[in-house]
Amino acid sequence: IEQVRVGIGSDPRIGYSFIYPGCGYGGSCFPKDVHALIRSAEEIGYDAELVRAVDNVNNRQKHSLFHKISSHFDGKLKGRTLALWGLAFKPNTDDMREAPSRVLMEALWEAGAKVRAYDPQSMAETARVYGTRPDLTLCASAEEALAGADALVIVTEWQEFRSPDFDDIRDRLRHPVIFDGRNIYDPALVRSFGLKYHGIGRGEPLVT
Repeated sequence: IEQVRVGIGSDPRIGYSFIYPGCGYGGSCFPKDVHALIRSAEEIGYDAELVRAVDNVNNRQKHSLFHKISSHFDGKLKGRTLALWGLAFKPNTDDMREAPSRVLMEALWEAGAKVRAYDPQSMAETARVYGTRPDLTLCASAEEALAGADALVIVTEWQEFRSPDFDDIRDRLRHPVIFDGRNIYDPALVRSFGLKYHGIGRGEPLVT
């Protein structure tokens, strides 16, 4: 996916700044504006196929992490615990409107899994949205979220998540695996610490 990004970003009309792959966009503005464009087109009898495709792809991306997690554990998620780092739809906000974390957590709960979550700013907002429930533990730190977890999932690319202690992560997790929903880690580096790695659009390493 990085090679695709370089190819597309080399066009100066596009650039590299906003074409990072990930587990979907959220917030109040972008989703609302895309939906408004679709409705406006429909009102004048025009089928805005490209804009609808953007919305459809984004909705699909929000389920990508759940599918990767489910596949890794052979669909057996009941009774498992996932550590989530990041709940806000983007860094430096507590906004969880249409956040990918909500889609992921709700899918995990539906599958019978539990969530231990941490976000630098969104803990109060998460508590407001979901209240108290037995399958959600809001943690005081990223490290605390790892306690008793089967795997780690990165959902929001906060700066404090970018240089973790991978040895500590491996030792704390029941299963040494990271699902990187924002591609913030180098796959080879993560694997060098004895952790399995799943990113977005990066495929799996070739076995020789």
